[in-house]
Amino acid sequence: MADYGKSSTVPQYIAALSICLGAVAAGAVLGWTSNITDDLKDSKLNDIPIDEQSLGWIGSFVSVGALIMCLPIGFICDKIGRKWGCLMTVIPFLVGWLLIIFSTNINMIYVGRFLTGLAGGAFCVAAPIYTGEIAQNSIRGALGSYFQLLLTVGILIAYIAGAYMSPQASAIVAACLPVIFAGVFFFQPETPLYLLKNNKYEEAKQSLQRLRGSNYDCEPELKELQQSLEKDASAQASFKEVLFTDAGIKACFISFSIMFFQQMSGANAVIFYTGDIFKASGSSLKASTATIIIGILQTLATFVASLIVDKFGRKLLLLVSILFMAVSEFVLALFFTFKDRHVLDADTVASIGILPVICLGVFIVMFSIGIGPIPWLISAELMPTEIKSTMCSIAATFNWFLAFIITKFYGDMKDGVGGDTTFYIFSGICFAGVAYVLVFVPETKGKSVAEVQAMLSGRKAETNEKEGIDNPSFTK
Repeated sequence: MADYGKSSTVPQYIAALSICLGAVAAGAVLGWTSNITDDLKDSKLNDIPIDEQSLGWIGSFVSVGALIMCLPIGFICDKIGRKWGCLMTVIPFLVGWLLIIFSTNINMIYVGRFLTGLAGGAFCVAAPIYTGEIAQNSIRGALGSYFQLLLTVGILIAYIAGAYMSPQASAIVAACLPVIFAGVFFFQPETPLYLLKNNKYEEAKQSLQRLRGSNYDCEPELKELQQSLEKDASAQASFKEVLFTDAGIKACFISFSIMFFQQMSGANAVIFYTGDIFKASGSSLKASTATIIIGILQTLATFVASLIVDKFGRKLLLLVSILFMAVSEFVLALFFTFKDRHVLDADTVASIGILPVICLGVFIVMFSIGIGPIPWLISAELMPTEIKSTMCSIAATFNWFLAFIITKFYGDMKDGVGGDTTFYIFSGICFAGVAYVLVFVPETKGKSVAEVQAMLSGRKAETNEKEGIDNPSFTK
């Protein structure tokens, strides 16, 4: 999309950060269990008895809620708007946390975790849609990465609260976050594209003017959006027809594949069970302290990623990210082999006790720079317009399904084959991911929707422009 006049990016940054405050609330849901597992097993949450099996369900019910919500949130955002679709998630957030805070039995905790996961999963779809529709091309990557950045901030908040507060108090802190999000985001505009889709031209103009600044001539961009919507409507391409074009098939294949590598790298197992991993390693560093260090590294690395994603491109960051993750997990697996299988004596193992901290630090930093935020961003960039909402929702559902598998069965897998073998498997999947990205994933940095779709279709964007085709995603 072309830029017209002197636009200001500040309102776009503010709007993107505002909606991603919801990601802070979602991050707190993910990180809540990391530093309180011992307290939960010691019945310090309202005297409710919790064993290892129950703890696994407490962790994984979040993923179940998220995967169930990923599909309907796309339709909800199309019906009531991106803004109100996000604001309505405050209800399940609050109800879920209140059930946990005032729980009297394990089932209330399960339902509470399910509801907070439901709300958190909605942001995996809604936030990228919102930021993608308000952003200029030049800052689209940066704004798209804010979701993951604010998610890590929420995880860090949960880590710190869990280390120094009771489970109930840390839940109260987490319950305040969606309220803050609602108070800030309420004053942001609906996306111009959604308003145009619903024949609200004047409201769309006001929204775009606010997002681009008072010195920007928004009429040409607004007309371009309007023409694009009219051409999409006149094409009358069905979902099935677009899905089975070259562009549709390739976009889905790539999006689902990188979601697979993101989750099967073991990232959610690390986030949910950071404290347990450090405790199992026998590191001299206190597990809660190490967890907070990891959380800080994750947040800083994700911030760096937001600054460089539009400079170095998506593919390079993915490659570097997955490669270093593979190496760090392999070294961590070696450490567990030395320790658990008594390859080295106890004194030698103790002398290298800092190794798990270093390995997980590298893993989290590299995850946050590449494979963490980029799959969400690149999926939205690759999908043809006609199938974007639905297929991005399905891809997010697939992502959360894998997250459920990892978080639920990580403990069983570790107990069954050993911590070292578990991380050898994660490492091997990461090495396979490096090869996959190198061969199959295209670079989308700085490319318009038309250019990306032309690339996936195996055609040159210049040809489409000459023919006057703005969106070549549908080709018979």
